Amino acid sequence: MNKVFIVANLKSYKNEQEGKAWLEEFTKHKEELDRYGDREVIIAPPFTLLPSFASAFSGTKVMLASQNLSPFDEGAYTGEVNAKQVKDFANYVIIGHSERRNYFKESEEMLYEKTYQAIKYGLTPIFCVQAEQTIVPEGVRIIAYEPTFAIGSGHPDTPESANTVAQGFMEKNKNYCVLYGGSVNETNVRSFLAEGKIKGVLVGSESLNPQQFVQIIQNAL
Repeated sequence: MNKVFIVANLKSYKNEQEGKAWLEEFTKHKEELDRYGDREVIIAPPFTLLPSFASAFSGTKVMLASQNLSPFDEGAYTGEVNAKQVKDFANYVIIGHSERRNYFKESEEMLYEKTYQAIKYGLTPIFCVQAEQTIVPEGVRIIAYEPTFAIGSGHPDTPESANTVAQGFMEKNKNYCVLYGGSVNETNVRSFLAEGKIKGVLVGSESLNPQQFVQIIQNAL
């Protein structure tokens, strides 16, 4: 994977009207963003906005990710959104984010099941890890290193430390593509990529403002 991945995680924000406003502002920069062929821009809106975002970005280079999916296939699982359904709108899925591990007590077994379902239906997992010791399911190629102390805190890990963790994962599997997530902004994004081991970023709060997210994309290289 030679591209730099810039992933926006909009988390549990934006209703339909707010999502429309985000799209209108972001797409003002469409022609400029299309020139960045070395950057894979991926946006993960909440489930409720996946259809409208998919329609807005149809025929563009911008890709979509789901923030989550069910550990089960389709069936009698009320309230769940399964990988087959997600695939209608997205090509990627975020699995194992620290917020889901923490607030929803997702186990390693559940994360394995989610990864299996994603791959079964042709979704590419972006698997979040919190440390070099985090277990990564078979079939995962994109890893997002997100130290828990850096999530939403405004206190990112250092680029040197993040790249050391990335190197550790790559020594386990040379095919891993490691991203960094945790208080990424337009000022520090380039420093994380400059060390050479980090191949992209997972952006949280700074992606809620489309102009700030565009600046991160611009400053990535």
